[in-house]
Amino acid sequence: MHIPDGYLSPQTSAVFGAAMLPLWWQSARRVKKVVKSRYVPLVALGAAFSFVVMMFNIPIPDGTTAHAVGGGLIAILLGPWAACIAVSIALLIQALFFGDGGILAFPANAFNMAVVLPFVAYGVYRLLTRNTALTSSRRVWAGAVGAYAGLNASALAAAVEFGVQPDLFHKADGTPLYAPFHLSQTIPAMMLAHLVVAGVVEGVLTGGVVAYLQRANVPLLRINAPEVPLTAAETQRRPVSPLRAALVTLGIMAVISPLGLLAPGGAFGEDAPEDLDLAKYHLGAVPEGLQKYTDFWGSTLLPDYGGGSWWQYILSALIGVVVVAGLVFGVTWLIGRLRGGEREAADLDSPPVHS
Repeated sequence: MHIPDGYLSPQTSAVFGAAMLPLWWQSARRVKKVVKSRYVPLVALGAAFSFVVMMFNIPIPDGTTAHAVGGGLIAILLGPWAACIAVSIALLIQALFFGDGGILAFPANAFNMAVVLPFVAYGVYRLLTRNTALTSSRRVWAGAVGAYAGLNASALAAAVEFGVQPDLFHKADGTPLYAPFHLSQTIPAMMLAHLVVAGVVEGVLTGGVVAYLQRANVPLLRINAPEVPLTAAETQRRPVSPLRAALVTLGIMAVISPLGLLAPGGAFGEDAPEDLDLAKYHLGAVPEGLQKYTDFWGSTLLPDYGGGSWWQYILSALIGVVVVAGLVFGVTWLIGRLRGGEREAADLDSPPVHS
């Protein structure tokens, strides 16, 4: 689902950049309201989890690959605005350090996976869990359904973004300048992979974590649902430390991350424009814009997470986890400082109150 550079026109990227700026700003404003400072480590863990889970490429029968994102789970636990920050940071590090997704295409990727996915997932989850206890079994399947819907909505958005390129941006003779795939090709290819495989993985993953937390840490489920009262039995349960459990899980996922190397091929020739089946798309050469912008960012630390080496894949996972988590702490610290400055300025502008 990561869109590389060159497949979207610069104009398309600019539109998504303009759309994402106010969304990121709003996320920064909301994240301090939804997630208290003592929950910042959970946002960092959520971003690190999203980073690692996106490394697990799943082979699809038609020769493409797909992956889960984890955005629905973060939205359920911490809210969709926190998920927007967490997944955006994970995507940014993937693009900058590992070449997974483009720099120019980063706003579009963030819109798809850090906005569409978590907001759809959270909306479905909230709709299906009205008036239910935190330990209700309905929350398990609601989390699974919401995450499944969110991932597929995200995939559909990416398919549409790909599919409109040849109609909007082409030469006088109709030759596409960027992605040469039409909606009739992108929608079936993307939706098959995500409806049948990746969406199921995202749903099972999310529902499984919700079920685990119902037994191990109900208060964690209540962070984003403070209006739901705890029963006497839930109050008496001693919660398992989410930090310890999450760190163990991340460590295991990082070690087994080379399983993603088992997935052959890439969707729409995303590994390199030269991999495109030009005859299939009635092209004599790689589209000019695609060829021009495909190497826009050539400073990746470990391209493709090490290019096929299992130990470099693990190293990439570990580096990514540390950098993503550290950047989340830095961003949330900066947000806190900026909001503190806003409050100080508001206090200075307010007239003195005399008792």
